[in-house]
Amino acid sequence: MILLIPAGWSLWLTPSSPPEWKLILLIVAGGLFVSGAGCIANDLWDKEIDLNVPRTNQRPLAKGTVEIKTAWMLLILMLILSFLVVIALPIESRNLCLYLALIALPLIVIYPSSKRWFKYPQFILSLCWGFAVLIPWAASQSNLNGGVPLLGAWAGTLLWTFGFDTIYAMSDYDYDKILGLNSSAISLHKNSFKVVSLCYLLTCICLGLAASFSGIGFIFWPIWAIATINMQIEVWKLKGENTHISKFGKHFSNQVFIGGLILLGLMLGRLF
Repeated sequence: MILLIPAGWSLWLTPSSPPEWKLILLIVAGGLFVSGAGCIANDLWDKEIDLNVPRTNQRPLAKGTVEIKTAWMLLILMLILSFLVVIALPIESRNLCLYLALIALPLIVIYPSSKRWFKYPQFILSLCWGFAVLIPWAASQSNLNGGVPLLGAWAGTLLWTFGFDTIYAMSDYDYDKILGLNSSAISLHKNSFKVVSLCYLLTCICLGLAASFSGIGFIFWPIWAIATINMQIEVWKLKGENTHISKFGKHFSNQVFIGGLILLGLMLGRLF
């Protein structure tokens, strides 16, 4: 869901929105298949690491309940299904979407390894998430000439992703340090909450600008304000010396609700 929400933002900000149901279904299917491929690639890269971290040591590859060859077969299947979704897109936008998918693929494959060699792997994940905005827009409009609405949705998605995944990385903060791995939570250390709070504020500003330039109806703005405030509340709730690890995972899950609330606002604002 947290990957499909930015795709929804994109579709409902386009000049031709509301989108057709066929396009919505294709984007949802593509998002599920790409997300599946990313998760499998992540577990393949991190099999040995996951085994040494309590939060992840029950994952199928780490636990040994799924064989490596089976995981590779599933990864290939997810990629093939993702490709078929692109082929099923409207012919006038198919080539552009295919080019974007090919650009995204290396980032999706590289991301799981980035914690070994890059101080801010969450930034690479953000770039991956950005394609969840670009590809649906291209599929709908057959171009990327979206101006402020497209730029706002894309930038907002990058900032939102960096924020929520920095919080998610806090779940493994101590273990990552022991294993010599990187994360934005480790790199930012005491400044993490301030940076995440700023990311969320800028996310909402970007999406607000995108909605304004798209001519979204007034009903969007009260919902946008509620989401903006709640993003800050979610960060505030995590501040404290004895924050339990489960709260970081809950924060991550709550972003699905808040991001979905913004999407609902865009939908209502476009329909009414």
